[in-house]
Amino acid sequence: MIRLERLRAGHAAALLAFETENRAYFARSVPDRGNAYFTGFAARHHELLTEQDAGLHHFHLVVDQEGALLGRVNLVDVDAGAAELGYRIGERAAGRGVATSAVAEVCRLASTAYRLRALRAVTTRDNAASMAVLARNGFTAVEDITLTGRPGVRYHRGLDTGR
Repeated sequence: MIRLERLRAGHAAALLAFETENRAYFARSVPDRGNAYFTGFAARHHELLTEQDAGLHHFHLVVDQEGALLGRVNLVDVDAGAAELGYRIGERAAGRGVATSAVAEVCRLASTAYRLRALRAVTTRDNAASMAVLARNGFTAVEDITLTGRPGVRYHRGLDTGR
């Protein structure tokens, strides 16, 4: 069982440790964040919280029942009732349904708490796991794209906000 925690200042140390621990693992499927991300982490974390407070983004940590950090799932670039979904699950939690559950929960929050009407997502064609997570959560492939020089796919999902 997982739960999402909205990003807050007190998460900084655990989040930096998570990103550091999984850096090589993530770099196998997405572009590396670069050294500046890690050396300037505290300032960037503060910046993200400021942007979240302004309603531009909704950042979440994925934690297990003991509170261990398993991943992240975010809604970024909130505008006109839509946002882009992004997520990353750490290596030790991969392949256990964590991403599917986390995306399902953030879709629920997007609709209910954030009152969004649609979500977008992108992934590379060689990331079969991410493509499966999106399909399991009702996203539809809408366009072939190039993502960091690799073939990719853009996805869309409408949300029922009950309005």
